[in-house]
Amino acid sequence: MDTRIYVGNLNKSTTQDEINTLFATAGTVTSVDLVMDKASGLSKGFAFVAMPEPADAEKAISMFHAYSLSDSTLKVNIAKPKV
Repeated sequence: MDTRIYVGNLNKSTTQDEINTLFATAGTVTSVDLVMDKASGLSKGFAFVAMPEPADAEKAISMFHAYSLSDSTLKVNIAKPKV
């Protein structure tokens, strides 16, 4: 089962491909779900990244929490389960 990672405080112009490329430097990325506003079509400023290896997910969190991407300081941690 994949480990889901929450990535917050994204710049509205950040793309799904940019997130995928960044997190792929820490390990294999299964998927990236950039949450978009349906009305405006712009990013809501957060995404979820799925990684198959828990060790790679932990590495990504340590590498990218407080990382500066497109003039925004990222908040990265394990995603809370859907309720």
